[in-house]
Amino acid sequence: MRLIAGLAALALIVVPGRARAQTAADTAAILAVTTNLFDAMRSRDTTLLRSTFAPGAQLSTVGTARDGTLRVSFEKPDGFVQAVARPSDVVWDERTYNPEVRIDQNLATVWMEYDFYAGTEFSHCGVDAFQLAKLADGWKIIALADTRQREGCPTR
Repeated sequence: MRLIAGLAALALIVVPGRARAQTAADTAAILAVTTNLFDAMRSRDTTLLRSTFAPGAQLSTVGTARDGTLRVSFEKPDGFVQAVARPSDVVWDERTYNPEVRIDQNLATVWMEYDFYAGTEFSHCGVDAFQLAKLADGWKIIALADTRQREGCPTR
């Protein structure tokens, strides 16, 4: 029994130590990647958009289909980049809120709420869940999952 209590106490000491590995510089660099992604969407800058992703990155959307069933879709960043590259007068404006960044060594997650506007028209809201890795050329998105809903969105 004392062994279990001792191990539990040790775990409480070790876990907070990992949180200290998160630096302000890394947090800023990680959030800069997410900002670059959304800026690239707004300006239709495919070069900037591609620069945010690591090779082999995966995009996914988790939502509910019209018939009420769970729907999970997967896409490579190339499909997303091609959609952004299509000429349009409509600005894709994803406005993000309340980012939460967690870092352990060369792995980071960012969880943030968003509202998406097509031009000035509200389209949907949801959550973006990023996973990033710190590569030789900086932090890059290795996975991005999102949810999308049209109703029940927070008023901002």
